[in-house]
Amino acid sequence: MVAGEQRRAMVACSIVSMINMSDTDHVLGASMKKPRTLFTSAGDVAIAYQVVGNGPTDLIYASGWLHNIDIIWEHAGYNRLLSRLAEHYRLILFDKRGTGMSDRDVGAPTLEQRTDDIRAVMEAAGSDKASIFGVSEGANMATMFAAIYPERVNSIILVGCYACRAWKPDWPFGFRRAEFESMVKLLGENWGDFRDFLALRAPSVATDEDEIEFNNRLFVQSGSPSTAVNITRLNYELDIRPILPSVQAPSLVLHSRGDRVVTLEEAEFIAETLPRSRLKILEREDHLPWIGNVDEVADEIIAFASEVTNAEVSDRILATILMTDIEGSTSATVRMGDARWREIIDAHDIAAARVVARHGGTLIKTMGDGILATFAGPSRAVACAKNLKQEASLLDLSIRAGVHTGECERRGKDISGVAVNVAARILDVTPGGACFVSSLVRDLTAGSGLEFAPAGSHQFKGLPGDWDLYAVT
Repeated sequence: MVAGEQRRAMVACSIVSMINMSDTDHVLGASMKKPRTLFTSAGDVAIAYQVVGNGPTDLIYASGWLHNIDIIWEHAGYNRLLSRLAEHYRLILFDKRGTGMSDRDVGAPTLEQRTDDIRAVMEAAGSDKASIFGVSEGANMATMFAAIYPERVNSIILVGCYACRAWKPDWPFGFRRAEFESMVKLLGENWGDFRDFLALRAPSVATDEDEIEFNNRLFVQSGSPSTAVNITRLNYELDIRPILPSVQAPSLVLHSRGDRVVTLEEAEFIAETLPRSRLKILEREDHLPWIGNVDEVADEIIAFASEVTNAEVSDRILATILMTDIEGSTSATVRMGDARWREIIDAHDIAAARVVARHGGTLIKTMGDGILATFAGPSRAVACAKNLKQEASLLDLSIRAGVHTGECERRGKDISGVAVNVAARILDVTPGGACFVSSLVRDLTAGSGLEFAPAGSHQFKGLPGDWDLYAVT
């Protein structure tokens, strides 16, 4: 066995012994007993997860909005949907940070952080590669994970996926700010009464008292009113449209024709933008896949995930590029002399390698008077840039930094591609001591606590269009 297979086998045996039930007890007539909840860590945050079924391949379930893996099994439709999937796959489900059984007091986690929860759960469950089934917000997580870690994803199934919640001149499907603020106000004031929630997301059962009671309990035990409001606000700021072209995995966009949360036009856009996608429209109204004919939803997921298990993966990945430059390096060399300047640069490079590693990045190379590094997420890159500035000041140096998230190509230990060129152009227009980022970096760091100020619209040689930049404040 290879190391990954050995780890997976050990984890599987451990899970079976802890759950202490036979396969026939576990999956019986597509109705499953609630499995034991396990815990792992993503950084310093505890993430709750469950593993059920023993199929030949893994399927990760990334839920939407608020979720509680200990409650969902009590709902007949939810139970049947998950049970059907567990008959064919080793199903791994979890509560993302801030919700359910996972650590709650974590603020409003960024999409980058929530996506990293998938990685942490896969590691804990001994899963080297999987298909990912994401619903609504969970579909955003699945999309970003597939773009960042193409070698770990067989396929993605996106149910009720949205690309952008906010109205923009080039995106008429979103909510305008005033309309959104009104919705958020009502959400906070009426927490615990989800009749309106069901009317929008599950109209087929909107007046069913049992469904209303279940949803009231599910969401109240999944998060507090402030958690719901914070996550809703965070999702409003996200725009994953630039990420979609970077997804290499085969993708199924599964959409209810009458969905009142995400329009059919949005689903069509996502399916058209993903490079290897298929759009399947279901003749139903419910946004929530565990309502109504769940067998129809399960059949589509099973058929697609079983169809593509050995997707080809290129060296293209979605990454956040950080480039830095030491201000006034030429004049400093003349002033200090080559020998002393070499000592300063060596100290800078050692400190830079340490800081990049501390933030989970990869130092691609040093460039004499700066560095090139990549990160799985933009907030880590920006935090790293801020720390690099502090380290540089200890050496009486001033640096500037440019950060951009985009598709690049791995070439051995080096990288290339448009994203690298964009980061270099951003660095060119960044003044000394500052850090400029692209608009995508700003959008993807919503909820991180980072603050930005507009830094103008720029045109870059060889790159089409105008580029709106933002300064880290």
